[in-house]
Amino acid sequence: MTRAEFLSRLKRGLIGLPTTTAAEIAADYEAHFDDGAAEGRTEAEVAAALGDPDRLARELRAESTAQRWRQERNPSAAAAAVFAVLGLGAIDILILLPILMGVLGSIFGVFVAVIALFIAGGVVFVAGPFAAFPGGVLAALLGGLGLMAGATFIGALTTLVTVWLVNGLVWFARLHYRLLKPALEPQAAGETA
Repeated sequence: MTRAEFLSRLKRGLIGLPTTTAAEIAADYEAHFDDGAAEGRTEAEVAAALGDPDRLARELRAESTAQRWRQERNPSAAAAAVFAVLGLGAIDILILLPILMGVLGSIFGVFVAVIALFIAGGVVFVAGPFAAFPGGVLAALLGGLGLMAGATFIGALTTLVTVWLVNGLVWFARLHYRLLKPALEPQAAGETA
């Protein structure tokens, strides 16, 4: 994605914010492209590092409305903040939740297959020598150990992927919590007086 495409999509997503706020945000992201060019990075590399401009615009709109709520504390600002965060959450639910459920289902399926493979390896290891296993007793023992080792390896890899996924979800939740944190914190005693 080029600089012009990124900034165009970002500005289009910021429509509805105060003009000065949108201009400041756009200028900040133009500075990212200038800094990247000074470091010898291409526009595509900078755009990829910054992420999806549409999602970025939604997050910036939600953050801006939350800041407006902190400053104004009126019903209009509260409604704007609530709708901005709900809009961001709705996109997450409609797009990310189905993907997440598919990934979690796949991980669960892999864990079940790993357990079944490990049990099958144990059965081959224990019963193979007594059941006239093709290749003899040594083949049965090594085959059973191989199945159990393979299951352990696949289980370990799946565990690493699961940990990576959970860490990603925690990071994503923290991004959203930063938007909601000011509304959740009680006002200082000096502000109420």
